[in-house]
Amino acid sequence: MKKLSFLLLTGFGFFGFSQSNLDRYIKIGLENNEVIKQKNFDISKSLFALQEAKSMFYPSVGLIANYTIADGGRTIDIPIGDMLNPVYSTLNQITNSNAFPSLKNQSVLINPNNFYDVKLHTTMPLLNYEIIYNKKIKTQQAALQKIELEIYQRELVKDIKIAYYKYLQSVQGIRIYENALSIVKENQRINRSLFKNDKINRTAVLRSDNEVTRIQAGLETAINTSKSAKSYLNFLLNQKLDTEIDIDENIVLPTELIAENTSGREELKQLGEAKNINENVYQLTRSNWFPKLGGFADLGFQDFDFRVDKSSRYYFAGLSLEWNIFSGNKNKYKLKQVDEDRKKIDSQIDNVKQQLLLQFEVAQNNLRSALEQYQSDNQQKETAKKYNDDVTKLYKQGLAIYIELLDAQNQVVNTQLNANIALYNSWIAYAELERANASFNLNLEK
Repeated sequence: MKKLSFLLLTGFGFFGFSQSNLDRYIKIGLENNEVIKQKNFDISKSLFALQEAKSMFYPSVGLIANYTIADGGRTIDIPIGDMLNPVYSTLNQITNSNAFPSLKNQSVLINPNNFYDVKLHTTMPLLNYEIIYNKKIKTQQAALQKIELEIYQRELVKDIKIAYYKYLQSVQGIRIYENALSIVKENQRINRSLFKNDKINRTAVLRSDNEVTRIQAGLETAINTSKSAKSYLNFLLNQKLDTEIDIDENIVLPTELIAENTSGREELKQLGEAKNINENVYQLTRSNWFPKLGGFADLGFQDFDFRVDKSSRYYFAGLSLEWNIFSGNKNKYKLKQVDEDRKKIDSQIDNVKQQLLLQFEVAQNNLRSALEQYQSDNQQKETAKKYNDDVTKLYKQGLAIYIELLDAQNQVVNTQLNANIALYNSWIAYAELERANASFNLNLEK
């Protein structure tokens, strides 16, 4: 494959060039694109979500305060009088006094009245697999967001390159039409002069007039096409649509080697990350069968009538254990669903590998065809130029008619236009191949 690419891209003997303006526009596009900015926001959001997942391993402390007023409702009856009055009566008889008064039975409200409770409540997970796997999933989701950004960046680079080549193609087309217009106008002037001197008939004058009109119409079309191409390129760069574009001159055929390396495509990395996430989702679901152990501690004050003293202070601490013994096979079927997702991702990976290889092969064949077409059109351009030079000499000597000259000039214009189209189509095909192989170095533009 590498040898084939080398023969394909160097067999025509052309030289490479430095696309300084294009590189600058790619950098501008990557910096200014609004979708990239939005995806960077998504990445930041996913990183914050990861920090949130990490924070779940730390203690959680909260201040809790309650104040209650109550009246009525359920009570707790305490028969103090029934228990102590007989004893007190006996003691009074023994002591011959009333030192021990009789007591009434008490009825205490279950709901505390005029009671406050202020505490610092602290909880901390000690063993919780859900938190562990949740952190892993958040980490992989952040990596997935970065891969999605790279995929979009590669598409944007390809679009900018193609838009830039099409703009250059339109600019060169304008130059070809302008040059052709100067030639046919000169022919028009000469033919009118010859007609006035009765050296040619009116047919040649009319034909030269029609050629001027036709070339002018072609030039106007080329100008409008160029305006549209410039507007689209500026749109991709997030600039004003009428911003002037700096162009690279002396564009020749691509010569950089490209060996097949579709295994490095971000789309496969994306599916690989999705598979890893699926594995952790499986473990997360499976962890519902494992016990959860946590600790808690309360430190605060509680009393009636807003009293605060040593007896008001308290602490309360302990451990909590939660173990799901039976849930009606709910987790079992969840695991089966996750397993089906894994099978689906495996199938997608195999399918995408084939699609990416096909895309590379098609892009490589398109580049081969574009280069062959350019070689053919370039040879025809050179031949048409020589033919036009010969016919022009014969026409000046009166050995060729105007129709022959006109045909030769049209061949020059048409072959120049075809060679121009084929040249930039080769670069467009190269940009498609570069995208299919993910060979553009995004780090160079950061």
